[in-house]
Amino acid sequence: MRINPPDAVKAINTDCYNCPVRVNSIFSELNHDSVNELNLAKSCLVVKKSEIIFEEGAYPHGLFCLRDGKVKIIQTGVDGKEQIVHLAKSGDVMGYRAILSSDKYSCSAIAIERSLICYYPLASFKMMVEKEPKLAVKLMELLSNELKEAEKTITDLAQKSVKERLAQGILVLKELYGVGKDGTINVSITREELANLIGTARETATRLLMELSEEESIALSGKKIKILNHDYLVKVAHFFS
Repeated sequence: MRINPPDAVKAINTDCYNCPVRVNSIFSELNHDSVNELNLAKSCLVVKKSEIIFEEGAYPHGLFCLRDGKVKIIQTGVDGKEQIVHLAKSGDVMGYRAILSSDKYSCSAIAIERSLICYYPLASFKMMVEKEPKLAVKLMELLSNELKEAEKTITDLAQKSVKERLAQGILVLKELYGVGKDGTINVSITREELANLIGTARETATRLLMELSEEESIALSGKKIKILNHDYLVKVAHFFS
């Protein structure tokens, strides 16, 4: 199922002024008037789990900001297999590269769980970027960070074993989404999604998860992962954030 942002009805009333995630987003340094424009221009959408937010190969109609929930950004290979290239958390914006380059989306965005997303029409967002230098700088910083992340992923795929990448992937999930009091990571992720995140087959990811479980570094409960020995995972992954 796909949402259709240009025709979307406001699903819930949210206020940009008091938004708890805006302070950690690219919109954090906007002045009062710009925040007001942002507030008036946006639509807020409740997106169901597994719903497609935007699709690879389509032209953008606007910018998406994840207010609450979790979203995976994927690319599809020639064999139809998904590769997760990014995981979005609250405050992250999605689809901005296609807007800035006036090009098609190079990836698809799919909700991992029920999410609340703010949508800003293309014209409104472009106008704001043109008149707000601080917003333009934030976008450049975001582009730079994503490029650095992509370069690191390429290096890891070439140089790290699958088990190392799996341990690192678990630690990345912890960093992004946090853990509960008992150490369980605050995201439900399938074996297939985990495999697509680290670039391997589902069967391999499942086998290595069981191996980490037998080594008592993690505990598994359905789609949930509980970290039992953080230091061991860091050692296996050779991971330093």
